[in-house]
Amino acid sequence: MGQGVWKAALLGLALTTTGSAVAKDWKEIKFSVEGAYPPFSWTTTDGELKGFEVDLARALCEELQVKCTIRAQDWDGIIPALLSRKNDAIIAAMTITPEREKSVLFTIPYARVPTRFVTKVDREIEFSDEGMDGLKVGVQRATIGDKYLAAQHPDVDVARYGTFDEAFMDLRSGRIDTVFGGAIGLQSGLLDQPDGKDFHFSGPSFTEEKWFGRGIGIAVRKQDESLAELLNKGIRALRDKGIHQQIAGNYFPYDIYGVE
Repeated sequence: MGQGVWKAALLGLALTTTGSAVAKDWKEIKFSVEGAYPPFSWTTTDGELKGFEVDLARALCEELQVKCTIRAQDWDGIIPALLSRKNDAIIAAMTITPEREKSVLFTIPYARVPTRFVTKVDREIEFSDEGMDGLKVGVQRATIGDKYLAAQHPDVDVARYGTFDEAFMDLRSGRIDTVFGGAIGLQSGLLDQPDGKDFHFSGPSFTEEKWFGRGIGIAVRKQDESLAELLNKGIRALRDKGIHQQIAGNYFPYDIYGVE
């Protein structure tokens, strides 16, 4: 074999070895959570992060034997923060959709949640052009519910908020008629609260994969395939060991993989 061929072979081997080393070299994972969407994540008055996704991230790090860092990030900037390398992974009730997959790479799902309307108990939401006429609908800005209404029902009067808590405040005061969002967040953020008896789910459950995705996954940068594979390994291990179910059971009275 000629010297040039040997050099090429050695270079290829070096690149392969280096690539493998880099792929496995995740000593720390920096997670972003929203920190304002219970029971997935919220921030206590002491500034401590709590919630299902906070516990799940810590369990993943323990399972994978890596250092864990978890920080809160406003929803509007959560993907830009990932792409600018302020964190490594987003675990923030983010539904896997084709649009988001243009920007980020997702793990396998760790939860599935339908999107629904919530309104006062003395009214029902009829999801049709006539039924929605004159209603003001609250959504969290840039969520799949927001994008679905904007694309499919542009005539609906939509009020956009930074957090669902802000939308709930306006719903309680009567400034909007209904809130459209993930059923679990609506349940815990409004219906399970002391004044939740005054509100209920109304209208259909929205699960069409084209708009509402195939579940909730952890988002990483597209080039970080090794991290996605590592996290997939961790999610499967937590499921197989029953740890995922134990964590979820602290926050949800039902199987979040099969909730309807």
